[in-house]
Amino acid sequence: MQRSIFARFGNSSAAVSTLNRLSTTAAPHAKNGYATATGAGAAAATATASSTNAAAAAAAAANHSTQESGFDYEGLIDSELQKKRLDKSYRYFNNINRLAKEFPLAHRQREADKVTVWCSNDYLALSKHPEVLDAMHKTIDKYGCGAGGTRNIAGHNIPTLNLEAELATLHKKEGALVFSSCYVANDAVLSLLGQKMKDLVIFSDELNHASMIVGIKHANVKKHIFKHNDLNELEQLLQSYPKSVPKLIAFESVYSMAGSVADIEKICDLADKYGALTFLDEVHAVGLYGPHGAGVAEHCDFESHRASGIATPKTNDKGGAKTVMDRVDMITGTLGKSFGSVGGYVAASRKLIDWFRSFAPGFIFTTTLPPSVMAGATAAIRYQRCHIDLRTSQQKHTMYVKKAFHELGIPVIPNPSHIVPVLIGNADLAKQASDILINKHQIYVQAINFPTVARGTERLRITPTPGHTNDLSDILINAVDDVFNELQLPRVRDWESQGGLLGVGESGFVEEPNLWTSSQLSLTNDDLNPNVRDPIVKQLEVSSGIKQ
Repeated sequence: MQRSIFARFGNSSAAVSTLNRLSTTAAPHAKNGYATATGAGAAAATATASSTNAAAAAAAAANHSTQESGFDYEGLIDSELQKKRLDKSYRYFNNINRLAKEFPLAHRQREADKVTVWCSNDYLALSKHPEVLDAMHKTIDKYGCGAGGTRNIAGHNIPTLNLEAELATLHKKEGALVFSSCYVANDAVLSLLGQKMKDLVIFSDELNHASMIVGIKHANVKKHIFKHNDLNELEQLLQSYPKSVPKLIAFESVYSMAGSVADIEKICDLADKYGALTFLDEVHAVGLYGPHGAGVAEHCDFESHRASGIATPKTNDKGGAKTVMDRVDMITGTLGKSFGSVGGYVAASRKLIDWFRSFAPGFIFTTTLPPSVMAGATAAIRYQRCHIDLRTSQQKHTMYVKKAFHELGIPVIPNPSHIVPVLIGNADLAKQASDILINKHQIYVQAINFPTVARGTERLRITPTPGHTNDLSDILINAVDDVFNELQLPRVRDWESQGGLLGVGESGFVEEPNLWTSSQLSLTNDDLNPNVRDPIVKQLEVSSGIKQ
C-alpha cells in the first residue's frame, strides 16, 4: 500500500523540482546585481530577486492546488480490500460471547443461540475460574477500573509489583516487566536491542510471530532469517561472523499455527558457541508445559524443576549444569492465553529488566494495565502452578482428538504439542468448513488463512482445553468428519497421492513424539513440591527502580 501511495504522489516531486529550477534561474540575476550595484542599488536588487522567487513559488503552489485532482485515497483502500475478497482472505469476525459459567459454551448474537468453542487460546479456561474472578472483583472494588496513566506519571501499584514478582518466580529469573500485550513486549525489547547495539546481527526463525518480525524491523540492524527449526542453517549463518560481533537468536518455543516446537537446548548450545543472546517467545507454551507451567524451557528439565518447586534447581538432569530455562537470556510470554487475562511480559536478568524499564518506549509511554487485570493474572499463575492436572488433562484431550482424526484419515499437521491443525489447503473451502461447523453443528472453529499462514496451507485450528471432555470431543470428531464428506475435502490418502504437504501424507516423514511422556502425564498435584502451594513471593526492587 505504501508503495502505491508514493507512486501516485509523483507530481509532488515535480513541484519541488519546479521550485528548485525557478530558484536557480533567479540566482544569477541576483548575483549580477551584487556585482554592478552598490549601496541602496544593491539592496534594491536583492529585494527584487527575493520578491521574484517568492512570487514564482506562490504561483507554482497555487497552480498545483487548483488545477490538479487530489490523491484517490478511497480508491486505493477499496482496491486493497477487493484484492482480499478475491483471494478469499478477507476476514469476517464471528460474534462469540463465551459464557463464564458454561464454558466451553458461548452464545452468538441471540443468547439462546449457543455454540461450543473449540479454537480459543484460553487454553486452561482460567478466564472464568472462580479464584481468578474473585481476585479481580476484590481489586476493582478497592482500586477502581483503570491504572491512571503510565507508571512513570501515575506510579504503579501493589497488583503490578505482585504480578512481576510472580512472573520472575515462574521463570526463575531475577526480574520481569509487564507490558500492555506480548506484541508490544516483543516489539519493544527487540527494537531496543537493535537501537542500542548498532552492530547487532539478529537471526530469526522464518515462522516467528508478526510481533517479532516488526520488532526486528524496528531494530534496524542486519538480520538473517533461517528455515524453520533448521539449526544446521542457523549454525552456518552464525559462524560467518566473529564471536566479538553482537548477535541475537530470536525464536519461539511452540509455533502456534502448526504446533511445531523448537529445540531450545540446542539453540542455547549454538548461542554459547558463537557468543549470541537468546530471545525466546513462550506465548503458546506458558501454562501448558513444564511441571509448573513455565513453558517448554522448563519442560526440558522437567524432573529437576518438579523436584525443586519454585526454587532454582541446584543441579539438573545432566549433573550440575545450568537448566535450559537458566540459559535463555530473555523469555517473553502472555497473560492473555493460558493465564486467561490480557497483557504481556519479559522475564530476564535484573540488569536487563532495569534496562528495558528505563529505555523501551513501548513500556515507558503507554498506560499501565488495570490493577484488576494484574490481580487476576497473578491469581491464575499461582493457581495453575500447583495444578499439574490442568496440563495433563489438556494434553490427554488433545491426544484423544488427534487419534480419532488419524483413524478417520482427517489430515492433521503432525506436531508434538497441544495444537490440532486440520489441513484444508484452500481459503474458500476453509471458510466454508468453518461456516458449516458453526451453522449446522453449533461448533465454533475459526478458519486460518493468509497472511497468518501461507496460501495453500489454510487450515482449521482446534485447541482442546481441560473442559473439552471426551463426550464433547466425540461430537466435534463426528462434525468434522461430516464437513469433510459434505465438501469432499482431501483426506490423508488424497494428500499422499499428491506427494504430501507439511508432513501430511509425506513419504518417509518421521513424526516427533509428544512433549509430554506417559510418566509425566500420570503425575498428580500431590507429586509437586509442597513449596508451590501458596508461596510467599517477595516484590522485586527492579520493578520500581534500583537504588544506589
